[in-house]
Amino acid sequence: MEEVDSFTAFAATRRGSLVQLGWAMTGDRHLAEDLAQATLDRLWRRWTRISAEGNVWPYAQRTLMSISATWWRRRWRSEYPVESLPEVASGRDLADEQDTRQIVHGWVRDLPRRQRAVIVLRFLADLSVEQTAQVLGCSTGTVKSQTAKALAGLRMRVGSVKEGRPL
Repeated sequence: MEEVDSFTAFAATRRGSLVQLGWAMTGDRHLAEDLAQATLDRLWRRWTRISAEGNVWPYAQRTLMSISATWWRRRWRSEYPVESLPEVASGRDLADEQDTRQIVHGWVRDLPRRQRAVIVLRFLADLSVEQTAQVLGCSTGTVKSQTAKALAGLRMRVGSVKEGRPL
């Protein structure tokens, strides 16, 4: 019974954070919910061992990243048709109304999977280089190099916007 209570408490307190990480990785709220659920499912199946080790949150983050990578390889990516296009307000362009946050999130989603994972863990989850390396199962040097490459790519995108070039 204690095992069920401890898992329930963990799931209640960390589910929102798992969904947030999932959203940052996928850009889709529904996929993020599915990722969080799949992560909690996998954690529950190994809960006795994981909770005994005491590093539940890093294990959960690593599990979510692993599931995300697997889904990304399997997932068919395409455009989805919609019934109708949104109306454009008179005199204004919808592109001008896009939130900067959505634009940047799109840029992050366009990064290669490993770079995206490093950016999400380092800057959204606010993990250190060492913690990120532990979650991803790689060296700190890999985290640093992937972070540098990702930030260089993002800076290029920002530079393109400032110079008026297309994204």
